[in-house]
Amino acid sequence: MFVENAVIIMDEKDLKIIEILEKNARTPYTEIASMLGISEGTVRNRIEKLEKEGVIVRYTIEVDPKKMGYHTVVLLGMDAEPKHFLRAAHELSEMDCVKWVYTSTGDHMIMAEIWAKDTSELNKIISEKISKIEGVRDLCPAILMERIK
Repeated sequence: MFVENAVIIMDEKDLKIIEILEKNARTPYTEIASMLGISEGTVRNRIEKLEKEGVIVRYTIEVDPKKMGYHTVVLLGMDAEPKHFLRAAHELSEMDCVKWVYTSTGDHMIMAEIWAKDTSELNKIISEKISKIEGVRDLCPAILMERIK
């Protein structure tokens, strides 16, 4: 029987491997092995198992939006009419300027991170794209000042 959201049993070494890869996904297996006092083959097998079990979903990079010319990064809270809620979230996620989208509880039904060159571009994105999504009720943008973690 397949259980989609089953908790995977991991030991301290698995958790440490994940911690190392979260800091730098390009850390060589030999370096991880040295840090943990285990063989490179053991690290490789553990990572393959974590990937197969869906613990490690993908490897990615983190970039600095300002160095790419995006000087206005916004956390957007968005509400939609219930019958349009999921479609609105998916439509939002298809926009290139939107970096991530979550459905949520609390103050807003949908939360998204948006990158814009400046506040003028942000205003266009909100008024000409996001507010035009069918069912959108409220938009509450918060410009992010500085990333701490």
